[in-house]
Amino acid sequence: MFKKSFLYLSVALVFSTLPGVVLAGTASSFVPVSASVTQNCGISTTAALAFATYDPIGINATAALNATGQISVACSKGAVGLTIGMDNGTHVAGVQRQMIGGVATNLLQYNIFQPPSNTPNTACTFPGTTAWTATGTGLLTLTSAPSKVTRIYNVCGTIPGGQDVAADTYSDTINASINF
Repeated sequence: MFKKSFLYLSVALVFSTLPGVVLAGTASSFVPVSASVTQNCGISTTAALAFATYDPIGINATAALNATGQISVACSKGAVGLTIGMDNGTHVAGVQRQMIGGVATNLLQYNIFQPPSNTPNTACTFPGTTAWTATGTGLLTLTSAPSKVTRIYNVCGTIPGGQDVAADTYSDTINASINF
């Protein structure tokens, strides 16, 4: 078997080195290659809007309690027409956001404002000036995405002072969305 394979290999080698041996030919073709990238974005919570303890008979009898949370957005490079909206939360009454306590009748009002600039990581200023909502002028308008790198935006929260509320633990959930 080895001798026969060696013989075939030797013959092939001889014919491939002889001058004038012509191959059958070649042909070529171009293969088109394409892809598309769609404008896409994602949003997530980086830091919850967690207020310190509200003291209705002490400092918060007259002064607001402020806190800052953060959201992160990432979009495909060059994405345009970007806005971030915040709905009114689960326990809204009219347009007033409210947190609900462990006892369903206990409610604590709060507000959410946009940072003073649409530049990522802009610190909150209190009191806020533009309420952050899910529509119209309450949307935070972003600049086009310079890259796919995540950008962080502060969420500015205020619990107004002077509320007559019971001792309880209060919470709410807001839906943040990015429109693109």
